[in-house]
Amino acid sequence: MCCPALNRPPSGTGGGAPRNVTHSHVGTLARVSFAGYDLVVVGSGFYGLTVAERTATQLDKRVLVLERRSHLGGNAYSEPEPETGIEIHRYGAHLFHTSNKRVWEYVNQFTEFTNYQHKVYTRYADQVYAMPPNLATMSAFAGHALTPAEARQWVAELAAEVRDDPKNAEEKAISLVGRPLYEALFRGYTAKQWQTDPRELPAGIIARLPVRFTFENRYFKDTYEGLPVEGYTAWLTRMAEHPNIEIRLDTDFFEVRDQIPAGTPVLYTGPLDRYFDYSEGYLGWRTLDFEQEVLPLGDYQGTPVMNYADEQVPYTRIHEFRHFHPERDYPDDKTVIVREYSRFADKEDEPYYPINTAEDRAKLERYRELAKAEARERNVLFGGRLGTYKYLDMHMAIGAALSTFDNKIAPHLTDGQPLDGSIEA
Repeated sequence: MCCPALNRPPSGTGGGAPRNVTHSHVGTLARVSFAGYDLVVVGSGFYGLTVAERTATQLDKRVLVLERRSHLGGNAYSEPEPETGIEIHRYGAHLFHTSNKRVWEYVNQFTEFTNYQHKVYTRYADQVYAMPPNLATMSAFAGHALTPAEARQWVAELAAEVRDDPKNAEEKAISLVGRPLYEALFRGYTAKQWQTDPRELPAGIIARLPVRFTFENRYFKDTYEGLPVEGYTAWLTRMAEHPNIEIRLDTDFFEVRDQIPAGTPVLYTGPLDRYFDYSEGYLGWRTLDFEQEVLPLGDYQGTPVMNYADEQVPYTRIHEFRHFHPERDYPDDKTVIVREYSRFADKEDEPYYPINTAEDRAKLERYRELAKAEARERNVLFGGRLGTYKYLDMHMAIGAALSTFDNKIAPHLTDGQPLDGSIEA
């Protein structure tokens, strides 16, 4: 069963930025005219704000950002939990990492980063193991210390049961780590994450599983990693502070789009199928539910994220947000934990991960053709995670937005080039 107050802000929390952040250019529908803008951006996540910031600062053009929520920042929005002051990522943990130097240099204009390096552990049968699987994990399962060479041999022998091309997620995982590690660390977790038996899931969802024959337990291997020193909301707010940018919160694009002057270019970052009124069918997504709790102790689990691989445990992981910022002066007698649940998304749910079945991909191809026509006929571009039906990490969304600005927005606004409505496969 899921729990109360899921997919909604925790009770008692506000929707504004931290106290040291101001929204100097946030307006409402009644206060701001639609006339006079060079670009309308729908959605204030990283993709939309990156394009808005570049357009305002590099082209000196006026940008109107429409946001249906009561805050900017999309799913990266963060806020202090009122009882403890601990910064909570309202829509699940966001961890910034990238090997893209251009993206790293760009984001450092708006925030400094801590030296945080993400590490994850998995709890199974009352034991805790490092994730992704490394030499410590393998040694624990083998029952004695393994050298890298011994671990490779151990895994190879256990993985040999899958000799042909893996046909599903279970076979793929076994081919990479062997059955003991698969049964303990992946089978139950994957079944909960997708609400589907791993034997019914495509092998591709496991394809990028890293297996390490060292004691390295850093989760990401990117060149740059860290968390924004003052939090995500402070970072996102700074991106929108240029006087050429106007933001309207609590504004549903579909309720006001008829008021946008004809010919004004629009960058739409909402759900692709919603824009076309689901004419080609509903694109499937996974969603997340969150259960937040303040506990009367200074430390609940000793780490930011603990996965729960036992299938009888209903949630997939627990976040303890104080551990994301150990440098901060948080209370030592209270902590905040958030249990995360995964399920199929209904139309009214917040979409997180594209399911991307063969049926979804067929629908997506049809929507891509509609998107091309919409660019030609109405100057509408589609971008971001929802607008392209892709799961994008933050650095990927920012990188894609920079490319969209360079290759589509800037040529259109400066030279009048037609908008290219192609959505990359």
